[in-house]
Amino acid sequence: MLDLLTSALNPRSVAIIGASDNIHKIGGRPIYYMQRHGYQGAVYPINPTREVIQGHKSYASLAALPEVPDLALVVVGGDKTVAAVEECAARGVKSAVVIASGFGETGPEGLEQQRHMVAKARAAGMRLYGPNTQGLANFGTGAIAGFSTMFIEVPPMDGPIGIVSQSGGMSAMAYGLLRGRGLGVRHVHATGNEADVTVGELALAVAHDPDVRLLLLYLESIANPEMLAAAAAHARARDLPIIAIKAGRSAGGQKAASSHTGSLANEDRTVDAFFRHHGIWRVRDPHEQARAAQAYLKGWRPEGRRLVVISNSGASCVMGADAADDEGLPLAELSPETQRNVAAQLPGFATASNPIDITAALLSDSGLFGKVLPAVAQDPAADLFFLNIPVAGAGYDVQAFARDAAAFEAATGKPVAVAAWQESVAEPFRAQGIATFPNEGEAVGVLAQVAQHTELMRRARVAWPALPDVPLPPGQDGGFLNEVDSLALLAQHGVPTVPLRLVRSAQEAREAFGAIGAPVVVKACSPEVPHKSEHGLVALNVASADEAAALFERFWLKMGDMGVARDGVIVAAMRRGRHEFMIGARQDPVFGPVVVVGDGGKNVEAMKDCAVLLPPFSAHEVAQALRTLRIAPLLDGVRGDPPLDIAALSALAVTIGQVIAGARGSIASLDLNPVLVGAAGEGAIVVDALVERAGA
Repeated sequence: MLDLLTSALNPRSVAIIGASDNIHKIGGRPIYYMQRHGYQGAVYPINPTREVIQGHKSYASLAALPEVPDLALVVVGGDKTVAAVEECAARGVKSAVVIASGFGETGPEGLEQQRHMVAKARAAGMRLYGPNTQGLANFGTGAIAGFSTMFIEVPPMDGPIGIVSQSGGMSAMAYGLLRGRGLGVRHVHATGNEADVTVGELALAVAHDPDVRLLLLYLESIANPEMLAAAAAHARARDLPIIAIKAGRSAGGQKAASSHTGSLANEDRTVDAFFRHHGIWRVRDPHEQARAAQAYLKGWRPEGRRLVVISNSGASCVMGADAADDEGLPLAELSPETQRNVAAQLPGFATASNPIDITAALLSDSGLFGKVLPAVAQDPAADLFFLNIPVAGAGYDVQAFARDAAAFEAATGKPVAVAAWQESVAEPFRAQGIATFPNEGEAVGVLAQVAQHTELMRRARVAWPALPDVPLPPGQDGGFLNEVDSLALLAQHGVPTVPLRLVRSAQEAREAFGAIGAPVVVKACSPEVPHKSEHGLVALNVASADEAAALFERFWLKMGDMGVARDGVIVAAMRRGRHEFMIGARQDPVFGPVVVVGDGGKNVEAMKDCAVLLPPFSAHEVAQALRTLRIAPLLDGVRGDPPLDIAALSALAVTIGQVIAGARGSIASLDLNPVLVGAAGEGAIVVDALVERAGA
C-alpha cells in the first residue's frame, strides 16, 4: 500500500486526461507547474484535438501512450470522468487523481457514481485520489498533479513541511501562510471526497519522507482512524510533530462539512481524545498552524513548561505572567543563586526574580539581555524563555539584543520567543532566526503549545494485558440489561458494586431490608425503564421493613400500569460518598471503544463536565483528565474537606475501558452513575449501572 502511495507522490510518468494549452485552465496548470518546477519524469498530455500542448506531444487517448503512466490526472468532467477512471484501471495505471466534483458531495446519485469508480479502481489495484480535489503537489520532485492558483500567487520553495488536507482551499491557505513567513513547503496534497485514499493514508506516506520535519493536516471527517493512528505512530517514532485541524466542531460546521465533501462529521470530544491519544496537536485554523511552524522547525523539545519572562517594562512583565497563566505555564522559581547572579548584572532598582524587569536601563546598557540570559540559563527550573519588548527604537541597540538572544538560544538549545509589535524591533530578531510575534499572547501561546505537544509525543504508550472475556446473558440484541444484571456483570470483572437483592414480593422486600440493614434504597427493576427516577420509581433512605414492603407494592403496580417488563424491585444498601461521579463507555462507530469520566448525579447531561479517553489508557491518564474538569478544584478538598480518592476512581475507569474493549462490540454502551467516591483511601463504589447490548 505504501509503495502505491509513494508512486503517486514520486511518479516516473504522469498523464493529464483533458490537458490544455492554457495555463490558466485546470488541464493546463499541472503541465505548466511540472515544467516550471523541474519534474524529471515523462509528461503525457491527452487531448484528441491537439497535437502539441505546452511543448509536449499530445495523445488522443490513454491507449495511445508509449507506456502505462504511474499517475493519471483526470481533468474531464461528467460522464467522461467515470469513463476515464475505468480506462485507467483497465490499462494498469497505479494512481488516478480525479479533479472533477459532482459526486459523493451532491447526493445519492453522485455517491453511487463515486462508489462505482472506487470499485473499478480497487478491482484493478489502482488507488483513487478525490474526486473533488485540487490534487497532489511534491515540490521536492516537481511532480505537481494539481491546479492550485496559490502556486502562482506565492512562488513555491522546497522545504521541510508537509501539508495533507481534505480541502484543497485549506491546503492552499496553509501553504500561502507558511510561504508568507519564508518557510519552504515540500508536500501540498488534497484528498477531496476521500472516496478511496484518505488524509491518514497520505499522512503516512508523507511521514516516510525523511526530509519532512513538520506535518500539517486538515480534516473534515476521520474515515480511517487506524491509518491516521499508524501515521501518528510512525511520526512519533521519528520525532515528527503533527498539527491538525479538525473542522466541523459545531452543528453548523458539521452540516457544512457534509455538503462540502460528503463527509459525516465525528463527535468532537472523541476527536480531541483520539488526537491526544496519538500525540497529535489540534488547532483551530491554518493561521495557528503557520504561527507555530517555525518553533517546531527549530527543533524545540523543551524538558518542561516552566517559563522565564524578561522585559524592559514592569507592565510587560505583568502581562507576560498573565499570558503564562492563561496558557498553563508556571513561572520558573529561580534559585537564590540565580537571582544573585541576575541581580549582579542589573541596576539596584531592577527586579531579579521572575518575571525579570531589567527596566529602562536597557537604553544605557544594550548588553543587558546578553548578560541576564546566561545568568538564568544554568538554573534547572528554567525551561522556556520569553522576551517582551513593548518599546525600543532610537538609542537602543536592537541588533545587539537580537544577536545576544540568538547566541543564547544556540548555546543552550532552550526555546526563546520574542514579542515585539514594532516592526523595526521585530525584524532584527526575525533576521537572527528568533521566533518573533506581535504580542505576548501569541508568543507565550506558541511556547506553551510546543511544550505541551512535546509532553504528548513523549508520553509512554500504554499496553493492556489480555482483555477479559465479557459474555452477556441471553437476550435480544439492542436492548438494555436490567440494573441487577448490569451490576452483576460489572462485579464479575472486579467493579465494586453496592450490596442488593432483587425481590418479587412484599415479603421478600421485608426480608431483604432485614438482611441489608437500614437505611436502604428501593427502586424498580425493568430493562425497559433505564431512567427510573424520571418515573418516580426510586426511593432513598428507606428506614423500615414496612416502608420497603409498601414501596414494593407501589412500584410493582406502577410498572404494570406502564406496560413494561417487571423483573422485580431492588432493595439495595444506602451508600454515601464525598462526591458523585459518572463513568460511561460506548462503542463508537468510527473510533471503537470510548470511555467518559466526569461529574455525576442527576445533572450529568445538563452540565457535561466530563473527559473522554480512548483505550488503552492508564490510571495516571485518567487522573490527568480529571484535572481538566470544572470540578477539578474539588478533587483536592475544599473548606476542610479531605481530598477525594481519585486513585480508586481512575483505576475503576481503566477497568471499564477493559470491559468495553473486551466485549468486542457486543456492548453498545455502559452507564455507571452515580459512582460514589470517598476520601483518599476510602475507595469508590458503583450504585447504579446500565449495560446496553449492541444491535444486530
